[in-house]
Amino acid sequence: MEPTAESKNWATIAHFSALVMFMGIPSFIGPLVVWLMKKDQDEFVAMNAKEALNFNISFFLYGIISVLLIVLAIGLLLLVAVGIAWLVLVIVAGVKASSGEPYVYPFTLRLVN
Repeated sequence: MEPTAESKNWATIAHFSALVMFMGIPSFIGPLVVWLMKKDQDEFVAMNAKEALNFNISFFLYGIISVLLIVLAIGLLLLVAVGIAWLVLVIVAGVKASSGEPYVYPFTLRLVN
C-alpha cells in the first residue's frame, strides 16, 4: 500500500529533523520527537522515525568515539568522515522518505525497537 502524502511528509520530517544538530541540539532529538508523536498512528512514519532515531543515536556515539580518538591522531580524520557520512545519509533518507520508499541506514546500531 502506498503511503499517503501526509505519511511521506512526516517520514521526511523524521529524517530531516536531525538537522537540528546545526542549532546545537543533539541530532537524535528531532527523530525521537516524531517517533513519540507518530509511532502508534502511522506505521510508515513510525518505521522511518525509528530508523532515523537509531541512525542518529549510532552516529552520536561514533562522534564521541572519534573525539576520544583525536588523542591517537586518527580521530580527527574519523570525525570528518563520520560527519560527512551522517549528512549524506540523512539527505538520502529524507529524499527516499519523500518518495514513499522505505530506507534502512547502513552502519546503524538497532537500539530502539
